[in-house]
Formats: sequence, C-alpha cells, structure tokens
Amino acid sequence: MTSVAEYDAARNAYFINFTVNEGQRYQFGNVGIETSINGLNTDVLRSTVQTGKGAQYSVSNLQETIEDMAYEATTQGYSFADVRARLDRDVATGTFNVTYLVDEGARIYVERINITGNTKTRDFVVRRELAFGEGDPFNRSMVIRGREAIQNLGFFSKVEVTTAPGSSPDKVVLNINVTETSTGEYGASAGYSTSDGILGEVSLTERNFLGRGQYLRAAIGASQSGRTFDFSFTEPRFMGLKVSAGFDAYHRISDETTASFYGSQSTGGQVRFGVPITSALNATLFGGYERKVISDVKDNPAYKSALVNDAQEFNKAFIGYTLTWNGLDDVKDPTEGLYATFTQQYIGWDHNLLKTEARGRYFLPVLDDSGIVASVRGQAGVVNSLNGGSVHAVEAFMPGSSIIRGFEGRGVGPRLAANASGNSEYLGATMYAAVSAEIEFPIPALPESYGLSGALWADAAWIDGLPGTGTGTVDPLSQDVPLRTSIGASLIWDSPFGPLRGDVSHVLNKSTADRTQVFQITLQTLL
Repeated sequence: MTSVAEYDAARNAYFINFTVNEGQRYQFGNVGIETSINGLNTDVLRSTVQTGKGAQYSVSNLQETIEDMAYEATTQGYSFADVRARLDRDVATGTFNVTYLVDEGARIYVERINITGNTKTRDFVVRRELAFGEGDPFNRSMVIRGREAIQNLGFFSKVEVTTAPGSSPDKVVLNINVTETSTGEYGASAGYSTSDGILGEVSLTERNFLGRGQYLRAAIGASQSGRTFDFSFTEPRFMGLKVSAGFDAYHRISDETTASFYGSQSTGGQVRFGVPITSALNATLFGGYERKVISDVKDNPAYKSALVNDAQEFNKAFIGYTLTWNGLDDVKDPTEGLYATFTQQYIGWDHNLLKTEARGRYFLPVLDDSGIVASVRGQAGVVNSLNGGSVHAVEAFMPGSSIIRGFEGRGVGPRLAANASGNSEYLGATMYAAVSAEIEFPIPALPESYGLSGALWADAAWIDGLPGTGTGTVDPLSQDVPLRTSIGASLIWDSPFGPLRGDVSHVLNKSTADRTQVFQITLQTLL
C-alpha cells in the first residue's frame, strides 16, 4: 500500500490518496496441533479448526480457531490453557502451514467483576452470561465469549470489556461497560399476502421486561380471513439454570373463504422448556391444550362441508419436543451453514395421533464478496393415527407456498369430488416431502440501502396420504400425480414490515385438479 498527499491551496487542506495493491493470495497448507499439557485431548481440539487445508488464508478464521481451541481446552479442565499459532509460509506453493501451540499460560484469577452503564438491566442479567465468576481462573477466550454473549442479548448497543491489575500480581479486575438500547417495541404493521389478503397487526413487545431479561409479547392481528390474539412470555434462565421456560396463549378466529367451506374458533395454550445440548443444538419440550369449535359452515348446498358440522367441537391435548440445529454464520442474513429442526408430538383427547416434521436449509456462498448465496432446503412430514383409524382433516397438513410455490393456498393435494355445483372441498394430506434449490443475488446497479435482492429457484414436492373423508368421496384427479414441480424468480424486499418476497412461478408438473397461481406475495422465512 502506498499513499500520496496533495495540498489544495484553494481549500487550505491536504488530500491523501491511498493505493492498495493486492498481493499474492495464499491458502492454508498442513495444519497441526502441539501441546505441552499432559492429558489434553488434541483430537477434540481438531473439531474447532476453521483453517482447513486448501481453504483461502484468512486472519479472522485463524483468530476464531485460536479462541475456540482455547475455550475447548478450558472445558476439558485446563483453565489456564494458552493457544498460539505458528505460521510457516511456503512461497513456492502459495500456502501457510499452521501449527497451533497449546501450552499452560500464566495462573491469573478474576478478583472482581465491575459492571457499569446499566441503568435498567439488572447486574445478574449480565453476570449470568459469563461462564466464570469472581475467584475463577482468568482465561481470555472465556472473556471474549462472555462479551459476545452479552452483546447477543440485544439489550446493549455497545459492550466494552477491559482489564485492570488486581490487588496482587496473580489477580485481575474485569470491567464491563455497557450502553443500553431500547428493548421495547410498540407499533402497528400492515402487509399483503396473496393467500390471506390485507394483513394487519398491533403488538407490544418487551425483550428485557423489568430489566430481568425476560421476553413478553402481546399481539392482535387481523386479515380478510380471520383474527388472532396472542400472548407469550419467556424466562431465559429458569430458576437460575441454563434452561428457558415460557408459555403461550392464543385465540384464533378463522372465517370461511372460497378455499374453505367452514370457519373455526381455536383457543389454547402451551408451556415450553428450552435446554441447550451443545453450542449449536437445542431441545425444546412443550405441552398444551386446544379447543376448536367449528363455525360458519355454509348452508348453501353448493358449499356444504362433508368433513365437519356447525358447532362441532374438537379438544386436543398435546405433548412433544423440537430439536433445533443452528450452524449459521448469521441468523438474520445467513450466507453459510445449516439450520434444521425436527419436531415430534403426540396429540390426544379427541384424537390419537403422532405428528412428525423435519425441516432443514443449508446456505453456501457462491462467489467470495459477490453477495450471491445458494441454498438447498428440504422438509418432510407425516401424521399417523395410533388406533388404526383415519386422521381427521382438522389435523392434516395443509400444503401451501411454504412447501411448494406456484400453487394456491389449499390448492395442492387431495380434494373431495366436486358436488353438483362444481365445488370441491379441500382435504389436506397426511404426508409430504419437498426439496427446493435457490440462488439469491443482489440486483446490479441498485444501492444496497434499497434492501432489494433477486432470486431464482426450483421446487419439488411429493404430497400424498388421505385423511378421513367424512361423507364425501375423493376426487381421483386431485392425486393422479403425487409429484409436483415448479420453477420461478423472486424479488425480495427488506421492508419495514419484515422481509417480503414476490414470487413469479411456472408450474411444471401437477395433478389435474390442483389450483395454480403465477404470482404470490409472502413473508420471507428461514425455513
């Protein structure tokens, strides 16, 4: 890099021009680990290496490996482990051979932890994010992880951690200074969906309730097809443990529409507990109850439901679990990594069902620094009756645009045969499997501040399995082709109401009775 300074007499100022010349690009070569600590398992330490042979040389990956390796050594019981990287440059092959040296560091202890700048947030909310306390060994990798954990709370715009000498040479004082930011959100939002029409919501959210780090949300939503009332509360550290606990309550009103021959009112709630298994894997246990009352069954014979009766009531108690794997580099704007969930629940009372769903999406950058990201998404679900009977339609899957694009809501999958007026009622499905491939890219010539990007994609879905048909009979043309496929292009906008996407679709393969659509607007989701 060179610099040239030029004096402008008219402006009485110097202008400095920096010229950056990109040097030779290097890759990582051989990677090894050496340690002088007896008993340290170096095989486990290798799992933290992010500088694999053949990968492009990156200082950030090198530093992250050092921090992760030191942390892993600490979890093995070697609290004073110190990690350094020895680099051996090979100009001929354009590689850096790396050897990580893991040795015993200086024995220093944390004498005191001072927290300043928090006027609303309680001290214990900050302290519990640290994996150490006063009197414990001082380890720089643990401090770095603690600072990141405090920052990730979302309660502070800035987190600064500094050290000061303690009362003796083997003691250190840790000073944590935070700058609080607003954690309450009050407002109204509006949007549009091709399946639900105009959407609106008024909500109150507090992510740091009473300064105790608790999450509270109350919301009222409305659309052309119904209304929703939701309330949620979460305690992230139940009884001081690394276990979250919370509950959700809701009342949802669904009106009859051109796609549904009946409406319903559902009232229910659930309690849940979240348990971290590893740094990337979490488990959530949940259980609850729901009462659903069928309403507004159309009296017009042209739309009379064959599946339910007016005022018919369904009660269900459910219990289950969800496993979540989060290996993304950024949850809000991922470019690399895997995000996956696996959910299984038992549904009893008026039912006797086992419902299982698995979803996953893998992200991969296509070109360095281009903003182009490819992703592959897979998902599958099945609901089984445990008493040998049929699955009622109210508990069947309702495949829509979240599974395969290019089809109307309640427009893909098994249907009942059309009545004399030519109208057919949607059944839903008891099993499905789908895969999608997508490439998202920035739109050339548009500033990044516009929040616009484009995407090209291809979807495929297998939808099958009949729930109970009531008094109707199945239309064979609704399942003559179980495999559906579509391709399309999308415009994605990071709007004030959330990420919206408009999809233009072309269906390649469908059942005869499926109902397709060329354009749809939906909210962008991770899965």
